[in-house]
Formats: sequence, C-alpha cells, structure tokens
Amino acid sequence: MRIAYLDTVGGIAGDMTMAAFVSAGVPFDELQKGLSALGIGGFELQARHVMRNAVDALHIDVVAAGGHHAHRRMADIERMINTSSLLPRVKERALAVFGVIARAEATVHGTTPEKVHFHEVGALDSIVDITGSALCMEIAGIDAVYSSPVKLGSGATIGTRHGTMPVPAPATIEILKGYPAVLTAVPHELTTPTGAAIIRALSAGVLAEERLVAESIGYGAGTNEFPELPNLLRVIIGTLETPREGEDVVIIETNIDDMNPQAYPYVIERLLQAGAHDAYLVPVVMKKGRPGILLSTMAERRHLDAIVAVLYRETSTIGLRIQQSGRLKLPRRHLEVRTSFGTVKAKAVVRDGREVVAPEYEECRRIAAEKNIPLLDVMRRLEQEIREGGAGAP
Repeated sequence: MRIAYLDTVGGIAGDMTMAAFVSAGVPFDELQKGLSALGIGGFELQARHVMRNAVDALHIDVVAAGGHHAHRRMADIERMINTSSLLPRVKERALAVFGVIARAEATVHGTTPEKVHFHEVGALDSIVDITGSALCMEIAGIDAVYSSPVKLGSGATIGTRHGTMPVPAPATIEILKGYPAVLTAVPHELTTPTGAAIIRALSAGVLAEERLVAESIGYGAGTNEFPELPNLLRVIIGTLETPREGEDVVIIETNIDDMNPQAYPYVIERLLQAGAHDAYLVPVVMKKGRPGILLSTMAERRHLDAIVAVLYRETSTIGLRIQQSGRLKLPRRHLEVRTSFGTVKAKAVVRDGREVVAPEYEECRRIAAEKNIPLLDVMRRLEQEIREGGAGAP
C-alpha cells in the first residue's frame, strides 16, 4: 500500500503539490510529457530550487504563452479532461478535485455546480496544477493520500475576480468543512481553494496511530516567503502499516428446541442492549432428529453476567456454553456526513490503508421511512454522495 502524506507545513496550493512530488522523485520530464496529454498546449513548466527557512525546496511555475486567465464552466473542464489521453485514474482524480471546487463555489455564490464560472481555478495554470498533481500521484504509484490538519491563515484579505475576499477564502473554508484544519494567526493565504480541494477530494483523512514508513520526501515551495513559518508543503511517500485492533471476548451459546420462534427477535434485541457485540441464530438438527436453534452471543467479559441474565430470563434454555475467545477488527471511527438528505451518521473503516466510509443502516432505514423511498435506493444514493463529495463531521 503506497501512500502520499501531505504535510501542510505552510499550507497547500496546486503548484506546491506538484512541486513537492517532483522534489520527492517524480521525474520532471515525465511530468511535462504526461501533461501534453491534455492537448491544450501553449504552456511550459519551469522548475527552480529555492530556500525556505534554510530548507531546499522546489518551486514550479506554469508559463503560458497566451496568458493564464479564462472563464470556464465545469462542463468545459470535464470535456477537456475526458477527451484527453490521460490515464483513467489521473482523469478520475483531477475531475474529483474540480468537482469539489465546483460544489463549494456554487454554495458560496448561491448557484449550482453546473452554472459555476471558474475564474482563478479556470485559468490554465490552475488546470495544469490540478492535473499535474494527479499525474504525479500516478507516476509515483500512489494508492492513497493522507494529510496533516490543513494550515490556514487568517486576519488578512486577498484580491480575486469576485473582489476583495477574507482569508481563508470563502471557497477554501467551504471545501474544508468537516476536515481537520488549523486556523493560524498568520495573516496570509496559506491554503488556496485548489490546495484545499486536492486534500478534500483525494485524502482519506489525517493519520492517527498508523505507522508510516517513509521512502522519499519532497518539499514544494509557495511563491511568497512568510516570517511566521516556512511556506512549504512536504510530501512523504512511503507505505502505511495499520495496527490491528483486538480485544478479548466471550462466546455464550445455547441450543433451544422448545421455544416459540416469535420471541427470538426480541431476545436478540435485549442481548444487544445488555452489551453484546453480536447475537445470531443458526438452524440446527438436535438429538432425536428434532429441529432447533443455536443462539450464539459474543460480548466482552464485563457484560457476561448481564448476557446470562437475559438468556435465562427470556429463553427456555436450562444451560449455556461459555468460551473465552478473541477478535480482531479493522480500525474504525464514527462520523457524520452532509448529504442531500441532511446530516447522516456513518462509519469509516480503514481497509488496506484506505478509509472507506459507509452510511449506518439505521440511518438509511430512517430516511427510507421518512421520505417513502425504497431502502436500496437510499443506500445507493448515500454511498454515491459520500464517494463523490468526501465525508467529515459537520
């Protein structure tokens, strides 16, 4: 599992991301050649080494022959990327970044993503920065992206095509809603909308207890120098070792052949309320050929007395089997995500180094009942929105 860790030492921007990957070992010539697949021409990349607080870093400029600025809609950018000869995963990552920006701009300006006019982000250099960053990840063989909490400046303003805006820019803070960020006292724009969108669209989140084995490190420099901190994005390319989570549990089982089956759903509900991790039924054939039910419950030992009490009170069993056991589980966290149905509870599980987010079943069931929509349609729609829009706590 090869990952890229984006360490926002001094924030993040599109050019900083591309430069950091080249600094970490992505061949500059291969990047330039790969960008020619966009089929737009009229630009070249210029790379130079700069010092930021005594750290050697790379800065990349996109030099356009006909000027940088153009007004483009999302459909124009989608057409440009989809009709290019870029590899599928490069297209997917680049379009995901643009999609995040389009949705944020639509929210800020009170319109729809389809009607958003990209100004700064529609400029040639921004298109190259975003596509080039996605291309760098492909060249480096990156399977997943993580980041540090995103550094933001504050207490300043910047000039844009829409006029003077506060720092962080409205689109930037909209993009990062639900993603860990640090609002510093640095009066400069540390993170641009493009940089924020790269993280929001492509990052699986911040690292916690995972063990990162670094293979290469690169530094991408921003244009300006700040006295408060080095204007750098550090990318660490390597592998991620996720620690296994485990715990001791007890398995409580009993065979029953003389109980009204209508009671079993109630029994399982009571067992879960008593602290069981799981409870399930298995049809079995018992002695003398009688059909029966194997009722199995798994719980932590501290809940054993409560589980036993439920089984003796609510079932016809006269004996239990108890086994000491253990279980391994993937790292997980509970969170809330914004969707078209409102805020929905979800679960994030780390699988093969990638965080996978899925809505909780009970939430899907609640929405299906409230909206009178088929449950499977609700589940598919929520899963699609989470994939396309990222996930985070509100």
